[in-house]
Amino acid sequence: MDRETVGSAQSGRLLVEVRQDGPSAVVTPTGELDHHTADLLREPLEDCLAKGVARLVIDCTRLEFCDSTGLNVLLGARLKAEAAGGGVHLAGMQPVVARVFEITGADAVFTVHETLADALAEEPPESPGSPEPVESS
Repeated sequence: MDRETVGSAQSGRLLVEVRQDGPSAVVTPTGELDHHTADLLREPLEDCLAKGVARLVIDCTRLEFCDSTGLNVLLGARLKAEAAGGGVHLAGMQPVVARVFEITGADAVFTVHETLADALAEEPPESPGSPEPVESS
């Protein structure tokens, strides 16, 4: 599996790992997603989409916090992924993060899975062409 990690200048407040799993890019943010760290998630999501990977699975098991800026990053990625024939799937949200999605109603616009395994097991819709693999930098 190819992996890429993006570090944070904010004393490690958010680290993002990206790996390819079949037709999906699995993006794992670790730490706090807020207005200081949002670009650390936005950039790898946009890189995946630019490489033709339109099925993004966000492994939220290590995401400790998400504010409105982080939510907007995910909503923006969702719009771009859906326009490309894919989508954004959220997996394993911690209660504090899930609460933000519930309060804002964002949980209604994402496909939310209990576990990463559940998200990866869901069959993606057939799409023309195949995505380029996500490569490490």
